[in-house]
Amino acid sequence: MNIKITGSGSYIPEVKMRNSDFSEHVFLNEDGSPFPYSNDIVARKFQEITGIQERRYAEAHLLTSDLGFLAAEKAIENANIDAETIDYIIFAHNFGDVKQGAIQSDILPSLGTRVKSKLKIQNPKCVAYDILFGCPGWVEGVLQANAFIKSGMAKRCLVIGAETLSRVVDIHDRDSMIYSDGAGASILESCEDSDGLLAYESASYTYQEANYLYFGNSYNKNLDPDVRYIKMQGRKIYEFAISQVPMAMKTCLDKSGISIDDVKKVLIHQANEKMDEAIVSRFYKLYGREMPDNIMPMSIHLLGNSSVATIPTLFDLLIRNQIQDHEIHKDDIIIFASVGAGMNINAFVYRY
Repeated sequence: MNIKITGSGSYIPEVKMRNSDFSEHVFLNEDGSPFPYSNDIVARKFQEITGIQERRYAEAHLLTSDLGFLAAEKAIENANIDAETIDYIIFAHNFGDVKQGAIQSDILPSLGTRVKSKLKIQNPKCVAYDILFGCPGWVEGVLQANAFIKSGMAKRCLVIGAETLSRVVDIHDRDSMIYSDGAGASILESCEDSDGLLAYESASYTYQEANYLYFGNSYNKNLDPDVRYIKMQGRKIYEFAISQVPMAMKTCLDKSGISIDDVKKVLIHQANEKMDEAIVSRFYKLYGREMPDNIMPMSIHLLGNSSVATIPTLFDLLIRNQIQDHEIHKDDIIIFASVGAGMNINAFVYRY
């Protein structure tokens, strides 16, 4: 028995933030000193490295749980199921519900509980909970759904990845330009054929790497030191990712018994275009191959890095033929892979 994605949905916020919209920001170095060059140069260098031209921010009245609900509605409709038949709702996020302009996260009740309530599910046997696993949270949710279904504890699961990172960034840190908001959701069920999830790999590197992503003070030393924002050690994350993620992907593919030559698409967390290209290129080099053309669909150029939402959103856009020059067909082999805060890595091989 395998599990497969039988329904998919995403919510892409309406508010567009282009790189030029940061022209009036006051970017500072970590010590609070000003940058020695203009914001135009900052934006140009940023786009060259990350590939991001614009990103989406959630509308002011919407919270992370709202985005998750909107994506979940679409996934349920796409799967053509009764929401009352869902056994587990697994909601992956990092910062809970943060109102625009607020400094406090709200996770009481859990975001999974809030989505279940918004979906008007009355069945008490539908268990709703959250997971905090950094950017790989949605992939980890899929792996948990796989365990529930294969153990007989569930027949059908809803896995959501949603985030409003725009509300936890330091506007004086140029890294804030990476982050965005969004949501993706998937219905997972058992299947008796050869489709679905074939193998997986998951790991947490915490001995030296735990704080590569962390909550820290604004670079503006005049702001309240007790208010924290998402921060990252970019160089260390890059070096970690291009070293460890290709190995995890190879381990996963080898477990599946699928040849590297049969892989049609690699859906990798949309964190940084150059980093993602380096990861996938190194993965292929582990097999003595060059990275094929058109193997890695990307959404980061226009959607930015929405953390746990990037992979389910990318998958949803791909199957709906909304990624230019990319399409997916029945029986195609896809590798899903992610890396993020923790530092956590995971991957799974999937036959579409």
